[in-house]
Amino acid sequence: MASSSRLISRLALVTGGGSGIGQAVCQRFASEGATVVVADLNQDAAEETVDALQRGQKGQRGQIGQGHMAGQTRYFQPPSVCVNAAGITQDNFLLSLEEEEFDKVIQVNLKGTFLVTQAVAQALVACGASKGSIINMGSIVGKVGNLGQANYSASKAGVEGLTRTAAKELSKFGIRCNCVLPGFITTPMTDSVPDKVINKLLTLVPLGRMGEPAEVADVCAFLASDDSRYITGTSIEVTGGLFIG
Repeated sequence: MASSSRLISRLALVTGGGSGIGQAVCQRFASEGATVVVADLNQDAAEETVDALQRGQKGQRGQIGQGHMAGQTRYFQPPSVCVNAAGITQDNFLLSLEEEEFDKVIQVNLKGTFLVTQAVAQALVACGASKGSIINMGSIVGKVGNLGQANYSASKAGVEGLTRTAAKELSKFGIRCNCVLPGFITTPMTDSVPDKVINKLLTLVPLGRMGEPAEVADVCAFLASDDSRYITGTSIEVTGGLFIG
């Protein structure tokens, strides 16, 4: 992982920062000079991330729903960078999927992303900020679907549509909104997938391996920085070539 100072003096809010991709994003942002607000429903996991950052970087823990306000209160400014990485799965085949399982995934993955995106955008506009970068975590599954994931696929497709609309509406305020679409990434969410399923999935990946959370974080750091200042409303796949064409 190459470090730079692209994000120095930036205040970044990362939801789902207690583990997986969110945690990797926190680490990458801190390494590039950002002050990071770690938001996660799992307080212990958030504290572990913050402790790791504070051993050489800067961090501020928070809980989703209050992490944004905690950061704004402490630092007297809204976050200029926001990564919505919080997400859950409740997998089941369509014929057996309970309405509660569908609603819960939509609530966290899609509505949660909407609420945080709206809150951060409102705060940036209210304080007259001239720029901001909101990065929403979608999934390649939102584009192509996946067996047993009707709810997850729908939620991530919604995140992508939300991001494109937000980009159109917020561009006049200097706020960019983009979406990252991970493929098969090694995270706690994939730990429960049987090895035989993983091995079968890997036959579809031209690069022949699972991705690492740090590789998704690399793309988020690019989208958070001025290196992507003319990029908004787009989706970047981080999939190892999965579903090329």
